[in-house]
Amino acid sequence: MDGDDTHSYVVVLNDEEQYSIWPADRDLPLGWSSGGVSGSKAECLAHINEAWTDMRPLSLRRAAQESVSATHSQQ
Repeated sequence: MDGDDTHSYVVVLNDEEQYSIWPADRDLPLGWSSGGVSGSKAECLAHINEAWTDMRPLSLRRAAQESVSATHSQQ
């Protein structure tokens, strides 16, 4: 059960600014970097819940912004 989990975790992000948690005592997986937050599983998940407000990958957010900018410049 999550309530019994005494491990320490870190928040990690990939190049698409997607979040996850990773055991603090393990090397970070390739393609992921530290999000600067560590603690219990619940603490890390709470941080992700607050910080990750747009679930779309970075490349999709950029493409959508470029589309909006192109539409506005044509008007």
